[in-house]
Amino acid sequence: MNETIICAVGNVATQPVYRELATGPSARFRLAVTSRYLDRVKNEWTDGHTNFFTVWANRQLATNAAGSLNVGDPVVVQGRLKVRSDIREGQSWTSADIDAMAIGHDLARGTSAFRRSSRPETGTATAPDRPEPDWETPPADSRSQQAPEPVAVT
Repeated sequence: MNETIICAVGNVATQPVYRELATGPSARFRLAVTSRYLDRVKNEWTDGHTNFFTVWANRQLATNAAGSLNVGDPVVVQGRLKVRSDIREGQSWTSADIDAMAIGHDLARGTSAFRRSSRPETGTATAPDRPEPDWETPPADSRSQQAPEPVAVT
């Protein structure tokens, strides 16, 4: 299927609105995307035009977005672009929506603390709980004290 998939980097412009629908959870918010360019005359970065998109999220993404996003948060949104035009009451209008597949905080502009959401109970057997792997790098002083293990070559 031919779809326009985009990645938009901007700021949350409105507080996410969360709704429980018959088809499942849904959330929407406005995303402000402002281009920036280097003004060579002034030798400084300048804000360009701001585009506004309505971002739609569904199911677990909607629940997590509504619980994680606030106005002003820098975010990255990936999804399907949908541009619609219509004439209502003699006025023509155009809207640009993003049907989100992924939303995340822009870590180039701040930090974020990730927490896994709980999985809904489906009544099916789940995989046994496994301990989370230790991905932390040991402190530098403890690394230098550890001798590498010898490797037997045959």
